[in-house]
Amino acid sequence: MSQSKFDYQILGRVIKLAFPFKSILIAACLLAIVIAPLAALRPYLIQTMVDDYIFKFDVQGMTTIALIILGVLLLQTVCQYWFIFSTNYLGQSVIRDLRVKVFQHISSLKLTYFDRTAIGTSTTRTINDIETINTVFTQGAITIIADLLTLIAVLVLMTMTSWKLTLICLTTMPFLIIATYVFKEKVKASFQRVRTQVSKLNAFLQERITGMRIVQIFSAEKQEAAKFKEINYEYTQANLDAIFYYAVFFPVVEIISAASLGLMVWWGAKGVISAEVTLGALVAFPIYLSMLFRPIRMLADKFNTLQMGLVASERVFKVLDRTDKIKDEGELTPGKLKGNIKLDKVWFAYNEKDNILKDISLEIKAGETLAIVGSTGSGKTTIINIINRFYEIQKGKILIDDVPIDQYKLSALRARMGMVLQDVFLFTGSVLENINLRNEDISREEIIEAAKMIGAHDFISKLPNGYDHQLIERGSTLSMGQRQLISFVRALVFNPDILILDEATSSIDPETEGIIQYAIEKLIDKRTSIIIAHRLSTIRHADKILVLDKGEIQEFGSHDELMKIEDGHYRSLFEMQFVATLKAS
Repeated sequence: MSQSKFDYQILGRVIKLAFPFKSILIAACLLAIVIAPLAALRPYLIQTMVDDYIFKFDVQGMTTIALIILGVLLLQTVCQYWFIFSTNYLGQSVIRDLRVKVFQHISSLKLTYFDRTAIGTSTTRTINDIETINTVFTQGAITIIADLLTLIAVLVLMTMTSWKLTLICLTTMPFLIIATYVFKEKVKASFQRVRTQVSKLNAFLQERITGMRIVQIFSAEKQEAAKFKEINYEYTQANLDAIFYYAVFFPVVEIISAASLGLMVWWGAKGVISAEVTLGALVAFPIYLSMLFRPIRMLADKFNTLQMGLVASERVFKVLDRTDKIKDEGELTPGKLKGNIKLDKVWFAYNEKDNILKDISLEIKAGETLAIVGSTGSGKTTIINIINRFYEIQKGKILIDDVPIDQYKLSALRARMGMVLQDVFLFTGSVLENINLRNEDISREEIIEAAKMIGAHDFISKLPNGYDHQLIERGSTLSMGQRQLISFVRALVFNPDILILDEATSSIDPETEGIIQYAIEKLIDKRTSIIIAHRLSTIRHADKILVLDKGEIQEFGSHDELMKIEDGHYRSLFEMQFVATLKAS
């Protein structure tokens, strides 16, 4: 498929985005059709004034024509205003809806997309690229049509006035077409580099600003600044290349335009002397030429703007065309789950070949607590990810209440599960909003009651403005323990039937751990729970303990049962931690 044809396909998809706003689209197109003859009419009226009234000393006729010219000018101004307003309104309406569509689509993608795609890249697609699509409507397709119609109207009137003079004026046109084509191709390549460098710049900034603590801890500011300087230089250079081509193209167009004007005056003056051309035509033709060359000059720029809009559109459509979503074909929407979980010969790999989980079979009965232990990379977090259906398994079955999880509607399944992660993520907003996640069905009273039950009410009440205290990004002004407590309250108010705690106490100091442990006991009470923990002392009272090693089950049973196994993996881990605790004390 050729790039040209491909661009037309993308353009077709972009135009379809405007179909929900057909009335505005049609109005803009009609205004483009009206503006073209109005623009070309002025020099024709000036020619008529000179030939038919000025040299005949017809003051009344001159006044009438002047008033007609004024009326045409006012009408053109009004039409131009509404044309600019309607194209911009159309563009803003399209990208407003498109942003929502892209955000919702990205939100529905598998976690593998986020594992492999830089956050800055997704941000660029959702903000910068979509903003560029706006130019397809404001400076691209419709305005190009308007300019082409104006060119046609001007050429028709020029030919009607004097076809010989028109041909003389058009002798420089091949040079203008060549210059325009070269300019278009060069600027297009430069703008493509600009879009690529913007994406790199956004991705770099997103990562470094998010990880600034690490940069400063390891005194890596100079190295990161040097890298940023390099990326910024490439971005600046891409922009300067585009500016260079503009700086060359516009003077070249002016020279060609001046040459055309010179030829017109030279031949037109001879035509006036020989009575082949009227003086009115000689007066009108410079205006025609200005109206002819200005759109041609702007067409090249607008065509590049259109091309860049299509390049941005292609990138956005690639995101929208991604089909790597978790299949959501289930129809079951239970209001409550018993919480019986069963994994039957489950195999899973993130990349379809290197298995992280190998032939995992286990059962957690309703209301039981399962603790999972194992070294880093053993597959602990992977198990909870596949139970939540963040990833699809390759082989085996996962059943909840004896029903395969893919038979549940995805949103309904996740609504009955709660998850507390080691790395608590808090959003910019109030403490209350971070707990209920703007769910209006959860009242302030329910949140306060849950906070009291967890043991978080006292510290939240002492914050400035209490539950309305505004947190900044990631809740960085709170301690790790305070953030963890808020995440516990969040999990409790949603009242899940299955609760998952992923190393929720691994980064907590011993003093805070007591409060957190109390919160955990409240959370897991009377609900099926899965706990991942490095500190084995926190899971002694779990009903079952699963020991994983390299994706395989090594041991499975209660604390007492596993401690009886001579040279057992769990027993070795527990004794090592017990000795380490004694030494530390």
